[in-house]
Amino acid sequence: MRSIRPPFTARREREVRRATPSRMAAVALVSALALTATACESGDGANADDQASAPAVAGGDGKITIPDDIKDRLKEHGIDLDKWKNGAWKDWDKDDWLREAKDFVNPIIKGLWDPDRMRDADDPDQGVDDGDLAGDQGVTDPEPAPVRAKAVPPTYHAHSAEAGKVFFDSPKGTMVCSATVVKDPAHPGKSNLVWTAGHCVHAGKKGGWYRNIAFVPSYNDAGRSVDQLRNATREQAAPYGVWWGDWAQTSDQWISQGGESGGDGASYDFAVIHVTPEEGNGGKSLEETVGSALPVDFQAPAAGKIRNITATGYPAAPPYDGQTLYQCQDRPGRLSVDTADPTMYRIGCTMTGGSSGGGWVATGAGGKPALVSNTSIGPVSSGWLAGPRLGEVAKAVYDEVSGKFADR
Repeated sequence: MRSIRPPFTARREREVRRATPSRMAAVALVSALALTATACESGDGANADDQASAPAVAGGDGKITIPDDIKDRLKEHGIDLDKWKNGAWKDWDKDDWLREAKDFVNPIIKGLWDPDRMRDADDPDQGVDDGDLAGDQGVTDPEPAPVRAKAVPPTYHAHSAEAGKVFFDSPKGTMVCSATVVKDPAHPGKSNLVWTAGHCVHAGKKGGWYRNIAFVPSYNDAGRSVDQLRNATREQAAPYGVWWGDWAQTSDQWISQGGESGGDGASYDFAVIHVTPEEGNGGKSLEETVGSALPVDFQAPAAGKIRNITATGYPAAPPYDGQTLYQCQDRPGRLSVDTADPTMYRIGCTMTGGSSGGGWVATGAGGKPALVSNTSIGPVSSGWLAGPRLGEVAKAVYDEVSGKFADR
């Protein structure tokens, strides 16, 4: 979640908790609910130009395949891809942090995401205090009662095949969000698209693109404990492989408005990632590999007309450890964070940071499950989550990513 306080990583939070135990609950959720502004697209004149994208730079075999125009841009930034892959990506001071779409760089670094690195990833710190929600449009419903998150029984693939984790590196360290495999209209049955929150790929108005972005479907599929994962093989932690983002796209609103505190940009905090396998996968797509993908409903009903939404994610901040998949189900209400931005969905849920970006699923057209939102923000004190109501802006981002790879 985004917080009005200076951001904490989960590791720093644990240090604070030891020093000031009385603040444990509040600080836990500050670091926990990796809820940032969502990319709730608006239907108020928004169009396909309200988006920002990032070009592909790596092939499925791990070799860099950068278009000439991108190579020129990288040279302007003084970036040597060989040096980048050997650790130069850790320098976050290069050219204002590569924030523009055309500056996105995410070459495959084989073996970087090993079980230890995945297990120790922190949640993005993004919670909100009630005082941050001062822009109510007069349509915010009463705060929902907390709904205790329930652990999904392993194997996770058998119960929620589309769910997984997004890992990435930020200036604060190794981070993690949740994400969902979604269908690709350009490649029916063979999608390589992943839906997550904008704050899981880009830092917003004061930062740029995160680095080493990768998706792991059905992470820790067998539900191993933290201790068991210390000796886990990569195949046990990532049974369906590690998939690197070779294209990422979020809304222009998130890039220009998103921040680490309050509800800034929350209504536009979403992203679509196109992925490619780190290792050869016999030509199989992500959807074929996991056996499922969810459709995205960009015309889902208003909050009062949806009976239930199920939010899924890997909460990483206390009292959770980030290794277990959880779900909350509740009837959504409305949350308004700014008079100029679209109203968001809000549900009762005790999941914390790390669950950011996780899919919100409701009954869609034809009575089948469909993704209607993603986790974006939640309170410092915990108890609820909010996500964008997807519409024209979200669909434009989705269609753009699908179209980029339509002929590949």
